[in-house]
Amino acid sequence: MITSIELIEKFDLEIIAGNVAIEIPIINTNISRPGLEMAGFFSHYSSDRIQVLGTTEMSFFETLSKEDRRERMQKLCRKETPCIILTRDIDAPEELVDACNRKGTPLLSSSDVTTSLINKISSFLERELAPETSLHGVLVDVYGVGVLITGDSGVGKSETALELVKRGHRLVADDNVEIKEISRNVLMGKAPKLIEHLLEIRGLGIINVMTLFGAGSVLPEKRLMLNVNLEFWAKDKTYDRVGLVEETLTILDSKITKKTVPVRPGRNLAVIIEVAAMNYRLNKMGTNTAKDFNDRLNAQIKNQSLKEI
Repeated sequence: MITSIELIEKFDLEIIAGNVAIEIPIINTNISRPGLEMAGFFSHYSSDRIQVLGTTEMSFFETLSKEDRRERMQKLCRKETPCIILTRDIDAPEELVDACNRKGTPLLSSSDVTTSLINKISSFLERELAPETSLHGVLVDVYGVGVLITGDSGVGKSETALELVKRGHRLVADDNVEIKEISRNVLMGKAPKLIEHLLEIRGLGIINVMTLFGAGSVLPEKRLMLNVNLEFWAKDKTYDRVGLVEETLTILDSKITKKTVPVRPGRNLAVIIEVAAMNYRLNKMGTNTAKDFNDRLNAQIKNQSLKEI
């Protein structure tokens, strides 16, 4: 739960009036500049949003009569309003201070310009209030690609992550990955604070990756782009050998590319994941080797058929 107290600490806001201790929850990521409300139109007032008053709003407010000022400020302050913020260190009018004290609505002040403050607070709220979940797996940054390694317990996820770290890549989370959906198809993953920088290796126990390999071996957060699912090799299962099968993993309302890699003795999983990450980047740049090969094969079959005719 995000409250005005956290905004005060995060953005260095000054408390002018109201009761900050009420801790009204911020549930809406949108922020309002109540220009129409200043003119007296409250029919569609989004009172559950943070209200930001800048130079434009306060300049208009100064043109109102004393009675209108008092009436507009009383309507602006609601019990569900998280806070009202004055930008550019604008002096708070007594009507607004009185209304905030009566209703308990926190009235805050910032030295930032209005647009800049709104952008910063919006970005913060979108990240903090984003839908979230957690998955069992390992998240590693490989060549700039956030690779989520999943699979059954004991398949070798943590050991593969350790090998990747030794090869110069960075660990984000082991065993439990906390995931937030910042926007559609944009998923950010990190480790729970309790197990941050830690890796569990069967037979060795828990190791601290940052202590062993240095600060450059870990990353606090990374966008999920590719899922490599490790599974024990099954003789009766047919695996994709060309790369034309396009699998996806759905997390919350977003999808990421998925690759299923069978595990058996002798396979170097770290190298395979490195190549998978590089190939993912190549595909995003417009080069699809599997598709190019398939096109060449079809063209050759077609030419052979024409010759036989």
